[in-house]
Amino acid sequence: MLHISRSAALLVGVGLSVLAAAPALAQDKTPKYSNEFLNIGVGGRALGMGKVQVSLADDATAGYWNPAGLVNQKTKYDGVLMHSELFSGIVKNDYAGFGMKLDDKSALGVSLIRLGVDDIADTRNLVNEYGYIDYNNIRYFSVADYALLLSYARQIGNVEGLQVGANAKLIYRNIGSFANAIGFGVDAGVQYRRNDWRLALMARDITTTYNAWTIHPEEFKGSANALDELPKSSTEITLPLFVLGASRLFKLPGEFTALPAFDVEISTDGQRNTLVSSSAVSVDPRAGLELGYKQLVYLRGGVGNLQQVQSFTGKEEWKVQPSLGVGLALSGLRLDMALTRLAVEKLGQRSQPTSIIVSLGYGIK
Repeated sequence: MLHISRSAALLVGVGLSVLAAAPALAQDKTPKYSNEFLNIGVGGRALGMGKVQVSLADDATAGYWNPAGLVNQKTKYDGVLMHSELFSGIVKNDYAGFGMKLDDKSALGVSLIRLGVDDIADTRNLVNEYGYIDYNNIRYFSVADYALLLSYARQIGNVEGLQVGANAKLIYRNIGSFANAIGFGVDAGVQYRRNDWRLALMARDITTTYNAWTIHPEEFKGSANALDELPKSSTEITLPLFVLGASRLFKLPGEFTALPAFDVEISTDGQRNTLVSSSAVSVDPRAGLELGYKQLVYLRGGVGNLQQVQSFTGKEEWKVQPSLGVGLALSGLRLDMALTRLAVEKLGQRSQPTSIIVSLGYGIK
């Protein structure tokens, strides 16, 4: 219990330091939602639990959620693949992760993420020089965001159950032949496990991530509105985001288990529509639960993204985004599926579509 108290105090102290430093990070004209594709999440298990994962991640996906968790891999090698489609299949979200234990106290990981929209029609030359429509003049391009994460994790020798990790993050963003950006950043995380308790802190973009955009103005010729000002090459920054997490494993009768978890996300890029919102920081809580049977079959659920929205009647009310998931683990193979955006209300006459996420993982001893 002494170890728990000291580690909990350490994590809480770091969290309070983050809150104290946040006003200096926030600015009057703060860049919001920069590199937001990296906040969508990866893995069927995590997304089925409402993205509550920083204290739980212990496979290849830990390179994304909290690199410190790579030390807790159950096998020497672990790999995860995921594919999901958003907005009725228009947006493709793909992920591949690999983790390798170097020894009992250290591990390496690599993660690759792509979010993109393909086959966008460029119809600027649809009408040829003779004034006729020529469909052969249609060109297609893609808009995609890529991220490569190289991770390292190590257990702290003098504190049992405490491990730390970090990511070196390389970002490439592409808008056809019109523009592209290259960015680099660093993430850092810590996990502490004692008996059935798990505590964690994840700091994304802790050094502030910079994307350097290069615009190709010659590609904008023939635009529909010649009066529009052409964009210029510039730098985009992503301010730090912190996630505090806690969870506890309960062993139930009949070889059942229950794993409730709670995360608190603290963003420093200005005021957002969250439960706690200010010009300095915005706080977004999330909760998830995983029920297991014989470490074979899992049922998951979660809630997050608590926002105050205005209905068509003008009434403001709080809404949450629920998620559900199932998992199967057999002989090193893991199949996880999640259903997110389970909104039952209708927007106008159309219901919000449900997103289906499937991920496949495999561990080799």
